[in-house]
Amino acid sequence: MGYTSFTKEVFDAFQANDRPGPIHMLNLIRLRAQAEYPDGRQATGAQAYADYGKGSQKVLERLGGRIVWRGAMEQMVIGPQEIEWDLCFIAQYPSAETFAAMIRDPDYRAAMVHRQAGVADSRLIRMMPLPTGENFGG
Repeated sequence: MGYTSFTKEVFDAFQANDRPGPIHMLNLIRLRAQAEYPDGRQATGAQAYADYGKGSQKVLERLGGRIVWRGAMEQMVIGPQEIEWDLCFIAQYPSAETFAAMIRDPDYRAAMVHRQAGVADSRLIRMMPLPTGENFGG
């Protein structure tokens, strides 16, 4: 089973956590080989996600967000060996409300058609940015 969207209950809990300050959203994305558009149009999952990126990036930037980290998965060292992610990145938003505003934005919603068509599985993990410490524990 792939995870490609959140439930109303999870989004309500997300919005209830309205602490001040920026949030980071860790995105782990596995793409479909072939996109699955409701209207039957043909594209690869990578092409569909690229179209999602073009549409959503404008909204992200307009709301003051940005991509703060991108990486390419090379190997699962600890964890299920059968799980691989095609795209890994962290997006920063000025606040949780900014993320919620993006989700409601009509331009973003139009771009989501491509995300839903291209993504087989994903994880979206909300994080609170912390200062870098001297070691792994703090």
